[in-house]
Amino acid sequence: MSKRDRADRPYDIVLFGATGFVGRLTAEYLAAHAPKDLRWAVAGRSELELARLREQARGGTEVGVLRADVTEPASLRRLAEQARVVATTVGPYVTYGEELVAACADLGTDYLDLSGEPEFVDLMFVRHDARARETGARLVHACGFDSVPHDLGVYYTVQQLPQGVPLTVDGFVTVDATFSGGTFASALNQFARPRQMAAAARERHRHEPRLVGRRATTPNGAPRFVPEVRAWALPLPTIDPQIVRRSAKALERYGPDFRYRHYAAVRRLPVAVGGVAALGAVVAAAQVPPARRWLSDRLKPGRGPSAEKRARSWFSVRFVGEGGGRKVFTEVAGGDPGYGETAKMFAEGALSLAFDELPPTAGQVTTAVAMGDALLERLRGAGITFRVAATR
Repeated sequence: MSKRDRADRPYDIVLFGATGFVGRLTAEYLAAHAPKDLRWAVAGRSELELARLREQARGGTEVGVLRADVTEPASLRRLAEQARVVATTVGPYVTYGEELVAACADLGTDYLDLSGEPEFVDLMFVRHDARARETGARLVHACGFDSVPHDLGVYYTVQQLPQGVPLTVDGFVTVDATFSGGTFASALNQFARPRQMAAAARERHRHEPRLVGRRATTPNGAPRFVPEVRAWALPLPTIDPQIVRRSAKALERYGPDFRYRHYAAVRRLPVAVGGVAALGAVVAAAQVPPARRWLSDRLKPGRGPSAEKRARSWFSVRFVGEGGGRKVFTEVAGGDPGYGETAKMFAEGALSLAFDELPPTAGQVTTAVAMGDALLERLRGAGITFRVAATR
C-alpha cells in the first residue's frame, strides 16, 4: 500500500490503550508537542474514560475517540483501517497483542508497541512479517526504553567509527527509576515462559534469512569490573541485544563483523551481587503459579510511580565502541526511563513514521532501521542526550 493510499485515512496516529498509565503519558505528550495539523485519536475499551482523556489531552489539536477491545478482533481491524500509524500500549503483548499486529500487517498500517517480550516479537515475525512486506506495513516493536536508547545508541556509536572494518560495541546501563505494574506483569509473564520463548526463537531462526558475507553477534558477556565506566558489568537478560543484532544484520554500516554485549553497570560489588540474587529469586518464583500471583499482586497493571518520583528518575547508557584502530565513548541519557522518556520515545516514533522522510522499509523492522537519523534527531530535540564523551 502506498503512502498516498494511507493518507486518505481519517487519522495519522491512533493511540490504543490510551487510558492506561503509559498511554495517558503518551497522550499528554502528543497533546503538548504534536504539530497542529496532526489528526489523531485515542482508543480503548471505555468510551467514557476515553472521552474524559480527550478533554484533558486536547492541547491545540482535535482528538478522536475510537472504541476497540483486544477480545473483539473486528474492532481492532476497524481501528487499523482508520489509521496510518497505530501505537499500542496494551500488554502483556504475548497475551493481548497479536490480533492488532495481524490487522495492521494485513491493511498496510504502520504499527508500534512497547513490547520487551522476545517471544512475542519472534512469533510476530514468523506469522506476520511476510504479509507486512506485501502491504508495506512497518511493524516496530520495543519502541520505548526497551529498546530505543540501546538500539539508537549503538547506531549512533557505529557512526563514530570507521566504515568497512570489524566493530565491537559494549553498552552499560545505569538506571534510577521505578517499574510500573504493567512492566512488572510483562516481565513476570516472560520469566514464566522459558520453554515457549525458546521455541519461538527457534521458529524465527528457521524462517529468518541468513546473513551472507557479514556477521552480527550478541554474545553474553561475563560479569567483570570495567575500568572505562568504573563499574561492575552484569549481563542484562533483556530484549535489547536482540534488537541491536537485527539492526546490525539489516544495515551494512555496522561492518563485516559486528559484536554487541549488553550490561547493567553497578558501582558497588555488594549491590551487584544482591541484584543478581534478587533477579534469580524473581525468575524462580515466576515458575510457581502461587508465587507468581503473589508477586503480581504487589504491583498491579495500571499503577505507576508518582509524578514526584518520575521527576527524580533518570537513566544513562554508556557505550564503548572499537574498530579500525579507533575507540569511542558515547552516551545516551535522559530522565525517567520507564514512563516520561518512554512516552516521549513512543510518541516521537509514531510521529516519525507518520511525517518524516524515511528509508523505504516494510515488515518487522527496528527503530534504527525504520527511522534511524530522523528519530535520533527528534529525540535530541525532545531533550534526550546523544553525545560523544571521548575518543582515542
